[in-house]
Amino acid sequence: MAEIILDIAFVLIFFSIVFGIVRLVIGPATVDRVVAIDLLTIIAIAVIALLAHIANRYIYLDVALVYGLLSFLGVLAVARYLEKGF
Repeated sequence: MAEIILDIAFVLIFFSIVFGIVRLVIGPATVDRVVAIDLLTIIAIAVIALLAHIANRYIYLDVALVYGLLSFLGVLAVARYLEKGF
């Protein structure tokens, strides 16, 4: 049962990656591209968490947490640059 749920999760993650890349490529504004990159980092965090569960190596969750924090700070920096400039 758990294997089926993990397979469904990976399929949903795959579709999320496809939609994120589509938005990154055809996004008409820079803000759309920033949101798409943020979406792809969130998806990467989900992949890291799933792989941590599969490998029973929960230290990877610390990596996902740090990656999420750095992603948040990066999006804040880009948003500030787009709003006012440095």
